[in-house]
Amino acid sequence: MKNIAFIVNPISGTKNKRHIVKQIDKLLDRNLWTANIVYTEYRGHATELALQYAQLGFDAVVAVGGDGTVSEVASGLRDTDTALGIIPVGSGNGLARHLNIPLRIQKAIEMLNNAEVITVDYGLVNDRPFFCTCGTGFDALISEDFAHASKRGLHTYIEKIVQDFFKYVPQHYTLTGENINLETDAFLITFANANQWGNSAYIAPKASVQDGLMDICIATDISLASTPALAVKLFNKTIDTSKHVTTIRTDKIHLKRENAGPFHADGDPIEIGTEIDIQIIHDGLKVLVQPQY
Repeated sequence: MKNIAFIVNPISGTKNKRHIVKQIDKLLDRNLWTANIVYTEYRGHATELALQYAQLGFDAVVAVGGDGTVSEVASGLRDTDTALGIIPVGSGNGLARHLNIPLRIQKAIEMLNNAEVITVDYGLVNDRPFFCTCGTGFDALISEDFAHASKRGLHTYIEKIVQDFFKYVPQHYTLTGENINLETDAFLITFANANQWGNSAYIAPKASVQDGLMDICIATDISLASTPALAVKLFNKTIDTSKHVTTIRTDKIHLKRENAGPFHADGDPIEIGTEIDIQIIHDGLKVLVQPQY
């Protein structure tokens, strides 16, 4: 018998969580799993709980919530033998989509009964972990505005993009690393461990969470006229073919920017300075996925 814990964020994402707990009770194979279910009470609580379960030797801890909850739980499980599970009930579900975890709650729970454990990479931005993407520029501004929005979901995200596009001014950046020395004015720079921001918006279509590398996606010279074509490419996995996007692949990079300000890690806005170090930790997190992922 294996031990599994479900960490439920009662206020994250777009769905009510009470019926999810009932489905866990109904669908989880009790011949395989002994389950604990707990609720978070404050920001950062999921990380504390996940670490406690890992120290107790639990086989798996499942994040029930949005991207923020997944990131918090994963932060507590990194560099341990306890695997991360995901029941995605957020607005973006970036890591779940990348890992091909079912977005339907019933299917996500049922997957746990025959899941396989794989090992994936995670990232650090100034020693703060991220698991999907982090970045600076326009997407960081959107993440900050989205975090303070009264409503969630793709519609709100698009609304924020339209509102902020006309007032955003690109910054000057310097990127330095092994065989990399680049200066540019960029609309945004995304450091991608996984291939998307969420909502199937593939900012780094060829990114892998198992190659020990990040895809650095630099978008420049973005105008109103160029955005429709870019939007199509973003959602059909061809954004890396655009003349406005340059992709660099490496495991470690130093970023210098003109001004301190918004930066995001897995869509969670953070305030950070002008000198930023980003790196990938290879094989640092165990995850439950569908067989033959």
